[in-house]
Amino acid sequence: MSKFGELIETKMPVLLDFYAEWDEASKEMHPVLRDVAAALGDKARVIKIDVDKNQELAEALRIKGLPTFMIYKNGEMKWRQSGEQDANTLIGLVKEYVKQ
Repeated sequence: MSKFGELIETKMPVLLDFYAEWDEASKEMHPVLRDVAAALGDKARVIKIDVDKNQELAEALRIKGLPTFMIYKNGEMKWRQSGEQDANTLIGLVKEYVKQ
């Protein structure tokens, strides 16, 4: 879990996508997240975390539904939502924290 701390302890916003390969909704979000990452460029990071490979972390963060998205900045969770999201919504949310 110390690696997780390193991921989120940044001044730039970090969008986390908790997903599973077997989850259809998670798979449908892959191209959307590529678009989000491309649109945000170097203003934010987009990180995908496979819950099957990171079960301890998923349990610690109480991930129940997939996909689950979180935005962290300076080590603090700013936003969290489960379920599919569209690219514009995610881009808009992350950009709110770029300015802060």
